[in-house]
Amino acid sequence: MPMSEPLPLIISVDDHVVEPPNVWQDRLPAKYLEVGPRIVRAPMPEVEFRGGQLKVKPGSEGVPVDWWYYEDLKRPLLRVDSAVGVPRDEVTMKGVTYEDMRPGSYEVKPRLDDMDANHIEAALCFPTFPRFCGQTFTEAKDKDLGLLCVQAYNDWMVEEWCGDTDGRLIPLCLIPLWDAELAATEVRRNAARGVRAVCFSEIPPHLGLPSIHSGYWDSFFAACEETSTVVCMHIGSSSRMPATSADAPVAVAATLSFGNAMSSLCDFLFSGVLIRFPRLVLAYSEGQIGWIPYILERADTVWEENRAWGGVADIVPEKPSSYFKDHVWGCFFDDAHGLRSVEEIGEDNITYESDYPHSDSTWPHTKRIAEEQMAGLSDEQRRKIVRGNAIKLFGLDFAA
Repeated sequence: MPMSEPLPLIISVDDHVVEPPNVWQDRLPAKYLEVGPRIVRAPMPEVEFRGGQLKVKPGSEGVPVDWWYYEDLKRPLLRVDSAVGVPRDEVTMKGVTYEDMRPGSYEVKPRLDDMDANHIEAALCFPTFPRFCGQTFTEAKDKDLGLLCVQAYNDWMVEEWCGDTDGRLIPLCLIPLWDAELAATEVRRNAARGVRAVCFSEIPPHLGLPSIHSGYWDSFFAACEETSTVVCMHIGSSSRMPATSADAPVAVAATLSFGNAMSSLCDFLFSGVLIRFPRLVLAYSEGQIGWIPYILERADTVWEENRAWGGVADIVPEKPSSYFKDHVWGCFFDDAHGLRSVEEIGEDNITYESDYPHSDSTWPHTKRIAEEQMAGLSDEQRRKIVRGNAIKLFGLDFAA
C-alpha cells in the first residue's frame, strides 16, 4: 500500500541516558557521599567482554578515563555507552571520559537538539550506571543506601532530566528490586507526580530474586495496575545475556539478545499474572518483534496439546495468545522481518525506538530507516507504530 503522508514525528520508547556526575552527590545525605556513586578519573587497562560478562578493574597504567565508584564497585564509562557519531570500527569496550562522549548522552539541551536532528519528538530513557532495572543497587551491600540511591535517581529523572522539556523526555523510574513492598511504594510515589513507566527485570531469578510464578511480585504488579504504570523490561535487565558459552564472542550474545524477552513473555503468558491483573501492561524494550508470532503460536500449541501435564490447565483458562493484545507491547528499532509480520503481531501492539546513544542506535538516520522499512504499511499503521501506540501506552500529552 503506497504511502501518502510524510512520516510523523517519532516517539522513541527506548533510548538511554548516561547519568551526569552530580546525580547522587547532589542528593544523598552527607554521610554517604564517600561511599555512594561518584566519578573518579583513573587509568584503565585492557578490558575483556566474554560470555556476556565485562571484566575490568582500575590499573596504574593505561589512559585515564572516568569511573563510577560505589561501595566496592568500580565501573568505567565505556565507548559503547555513548557510541553515536563515532565510526563503527572505533566502537569498542575502551574507557572514555565525559568529554569523549557526545554531550546529548548526558545533557538535556544537546539531547533535545539530537532528537530534533533525528525526527524524534519525545523519548523514554533507560539508565546506564544503575543498569537497565537497577541491578547495581540490588547487588549492593547497604540496602538503606541502595534505597536512597534508587530514590535519588528517580528524583533526578523526574525533576532534572525530564522536568523542563515540555514532556519531550519521558520519565522512566527504578524500583528497589530486593523488596516488592518497597517497590510498590516507589511506584506509587512516582505515579503521584505523573510517572507512567518503571523498569523491571525480564527474568528476576537470574538476579537471585523470586520468579513471577511465585506470587512474590503481586504487590508490585498491583501498584503498577492501580497507577497505570507500564512495566518496561529491557534486554539485559536479567544481567545475563543468552550467550552460548563462556568463551563465545560478544557478537553471539548481541545476536541472541531478544532471547530473554522471548523467555519472559512465555513466563507471563503461563504465570496467571495477566489473569490476576487484567489491566497490567508490559513493554519489551529493545527486544525487537520478529519472534513474537512464532512464540504466540507455540504457546497456544503447548497449552492445547499438553494440558494434562503442562502445569497450567488451572492457571490459564484461555489460549495464551489471547492475553497478548491487552497486555504486551513489542518495541523495536531495526527489524524489517518483524514489520512484515505486523498483521500477525497486531498494529496496536508495536512501538518504535532509536536506542540513542548506543552502538545499535539508528541515529541520525532513524527517519530514513523507518521510511524504508515501513514502505509497505498504510499511513495509519505507520502513525500508530512510530507515535500513536506510545502515546496511548504511556498516557502522553501529544497529538496522535
